[in-house]
Amino acid sequence: MREVLNDVERWRSAGRRIAVARVVGLEGSGPRDPGATMVVNEDGEVAGSVSGGCVEGAVLTEALEILGGDGTPRLVTYGIADEDAFAVGLTCGGTIHVFIEPLDW
Repeated sequence: MREVLNDVERWRSAGRRIAVARVVGLEGSGPRDPGATMVVNEDGEVAGSVSGGCVEGAVLTEALEILGGDGTPRLVTYGIADEDAFAVGLTCGGTIHVFIEPLDW
């Protein structure tokens, strides 16, 4: 979380709405440990990472939907079978659970 604090403060000072995504669970191997954090502002700017690139685009989409909708937090799960992981460029092959919520001041 510390790596994104400067961006959060800058966006907050500019009046931007922000969503926070955190890895809250991991099954098998994963690119980032629980606690890994990514923040997204309403303009689509991103700081931090929850997957090292594997699912960042999907998390961005979910975060923007939350910011553009009613703000209801979501628990989303991303995974791929180990035997298929290398075929799509993923090295982890596990499943990650990401909790995404709006940052409420």
